[in-house]
Amino acid sequence: MSKPNQLKAALTISEFSLLATLRSPTSIVFALLFPIIFITVFGTIIPNQAPDMKLAVAPGSDTANMVLNAIKKIPSVKIQRGLSAAEQTDYLKKGRIVAIINISSDKGTSPVPHYIIHLQSAGASAGSLELLEILLNDNIGNINQKIFPGNPSVANLQVTKIPGRAYRSIDFILPGQLGFSLLMAGVYGSSFLLFGLRKNLVFKRLKATPVKSRSIIAGEMLSRLFFHIITFIIMVALGYFVFRFTLVNGITTFLEMLVFSLFALYIFMGTGFIISGLVQNENSIAPIANTVVLPQILLCGLFFPIENYPIWMQHFCNLLPLTIFVEGLRKIAFEGTHIWQLPYSVGGLVIWTLIIGPLSVKAFRWE
Repeated sequence: MSKPNQLKAALTISEFSLLATLRSPTSIVFALLFPIIFITVFGTIIPNQAPDMKLAVAPGSDTANMVLNAIKKIPSVKIQRGLSAAEQTDYLKKGRIVAIINISSDKGTSPVPHYIIHLQSAGASAGSLELLEILLNDNIGNINQKIFPGNPSVANLQVTKIPGRAYRSIDFILPGQLGFSLLMAGVYGSSFLLFGLRKNLVFKRLKATPVKSRSIIAGEMLSRLFFHIITFIIMVALGYFVFRFTLVNGITTFLEMLVFSLFALYIFMGTGFIISGLVQNENSIAPIANTVVLPQILLCGLFFPIENYPIWMQHFCNLLPLTIFVEGLRKIAFEGTHIWQLPYSVGGLVIWTLIIGPLSVKAFRWE
């Protein structure tokens, strides 16, 4: 009897595994739907836009003056109208308005009008109050410059801008969501799928055939690879055509991102293989997978930079495979860095691959 074709067996397994993945609501939701929702939400955020700050004018305040008229023209300041004094105080305590402004005329001998601006705020708006003070001082400075153009100054600020690419929020978010998709599909998808195949005695039946375990693992990996390519194309196309995601070198950058993501795919799939081989019942998969997944989601810069963490935690974050992958992907996409110019990222992922790979094969069980 001739030996079976292990490659054909692996391709057959990958075909049916891919069909099972595409029919699985869990795989579609976590690997594709959630990342698309995050991309859409964060992609619509206008970068560098100051938050709207509501300001109430105190009863009895002077409203017919150049200062208040200038404040009304500040885009991020909105005047809250129609509130009584009691309602203003209540809104202030609840943080619904940033401050109550009271402008009074400082009647003196100077021929130039002078005003006293009093802001009343509360602890609920402490952060916004600082920004409001900066805006008001800047506004008053602009008025002074118009009225007293010859007033001496200790320094003049000159700003020169050089041409460059605009860094949008989507350029930060999309690589993170590609990593999120790989992590969820690799860890959760692989662990639940392999455990289900073992529980339903599919692997036990395959054990009676000449198919080798490495062919089964190769087939599952090919299945995840095809699924990843589909989700990768959809998410990058959404980011590029809808939210103007930066691909510095066009299709070349896209292909380099795809190749680079194969390292992460192997690592996360291998993690799912290890989990599926260690657990004894299906209820144990989610807690163990959450222990692996959640820290990386929170610590690996998917939604905000890891520079926000303390230095000692940043060192830990930089060792995690998801951090290495996402940071490398951002450099490829926005900076135009080629894969061979990322020795730390490629080396880190290779090390994780060499650790996870043998463990995933060792953890594989037929029944």
